[in-house]
Amino acid sequence: MSQEVALEGVTRRFGEFTAVRNVDLTIRAGEFFSFLGPSGCGKTTILRMISGFIDPSEGVVRIGGKDMRGIGPNKRPTALIFQNLALFPLMPVWQNVAFGLEVRGVAKAERRKRAEDLLGIVELTESADKSVSQLSGGQRQRVAIARALAVAPQVMLLDEPLSALDLKLRQHMRAELRRIQQRTGVTFIYITHDQGEALTMSDRVGVMSQGVLQQIGAPLEIYNDPATPFVASFVGEANVFTGRVASANGTMAQIETETGTFTARMGRGARSGEPAMLFVRPEHMRLGDAAAAAANRIIAAFTHAEFEGNFVNVFSDGGLRKPMMAQARSDARLLGLTHGETLPMGFDPADAVILPLGDLARE
Repeated sequence: MSQEVALEGVTRRFGEFTAVRNVDLTIRAGEFFSFLGPSGCGKTTILRMISGFIDPSEGVVRIGGKDMRGIGPNKRPTALIFQNLALFPLMPVWQNVAFGLEVRGVAKAERRKRAEDLLGIVELTESADKSVSQLSGGQRQRVAIARALAVAPQVMLLDEPLSALDLKLRQHMRAELRRIQQRTGVTFIYITHDQGEALTMSDRVGVMSQGVLQQIGAPLEIYNDPATPFVASFVGEANVFTGRVASANGTMAQIETETGTFTARMGRGARSGEPAMLFVRPEHMRLGDAAAAAANRIIAAFTHAEFEGNFVNVFSDGGLRKPMMAQARSDARLLGLTHGETLPMGFDPADAVILPLGDLARE
C-alpha cells in the first residue's frame, strides 16, 4: 500500500526566519518524488514536517487525505531513513531489519520470516546472520531500507541517504533504490542536493531555493525547460548571457546582450523590452566549423580544455562573467588548441531559453 502526500499552504518559521514558504504540492501515491536544492533551502524541513517531527507554522500536511495535525511520528504511516543509518552493531542483520516488528510485539518466527523476505527484496538474503560490521557501505544502505520497509510504511522518507558513499557506490545505489521503489510500490520522498540523484531516480522533482519551491516537473522538463534562472543554473551547467528582450514573435524572441544579439525560446515570465537572461547548455554549443551553421554565433578566445574521457569541456572568453563552456566528444584537435586562439562558437535558437532577470544558483 502507498499513500498520496499533500502539502497545502505549508509554511515553517523558526523565530524570525522562514525556512519553508507557502508550499502547495501533491505527491502521488506510488511516486518517487525528490526535493532538490542547496544546503539550507528548506527541503529537510519539509521532510520533518511530513514525518511529524516538527509541525507547520501554517498550512496542513495530509497523508492519504488525512490531516496529520496532532499525529506524532510513531503514529504516521511513514518511515524515515537518515544520513546516519543508525544500525545496531551488536545485532545480526536480520534482527536489525526486524527491530521495528519486535517493538510492535510480533513473534520471533514471524519477525525472522518477514526480515528474510525483505532481505530478498534488497538482495541480501545470504547476509541475514552476518553482523553489520561485515557489510559494505552499500549493503548497509540496503539493510536500512529493508528495516524501514519492515513496518509496512505507506510513505518512505529518505534524507540524503547516499551522501556518505563514494561516487561509484552512489551510482550503483541510485539504481538499487529505484528498483526497490518500483518493486514495492511505496511512495518515496527523497531529499538531495545532488542533481544526478534526483534526475536519475525520480518520477518528478521539486527544485527549492530559500524555502520556496521554484519548479515541479519531470526530470527532462526541469532540465530542458527551467522555469527560473535559479533552476536553469542549479540543475546542470549553463552559459548565461544577460541583456534585454528586444522583440518577441510567438514562442521565440531576440535578446540583446554585450556579447551580441541572439534568438532563443521565450521562457516563462519573459517580456519584450524587459531585462532578461539567456541560458544555453554546454552540450548544445557548437564549435569551430560546426558553429558557422548555427543561427547564433560568437567569436571567442580559447582559454583551456578539460579532458573527461569520452568528452572534453572547452572553455573560452566570450566577455561573460565566467568563461563560456562547450561540451564535445573527445577530439585531439580540441585538446591541441592554444590559449588565446580564436574559437568560433554557436548555438541554435531551439536549444536556448530566455528567462526574466533573476538570482542564479551559487552551488
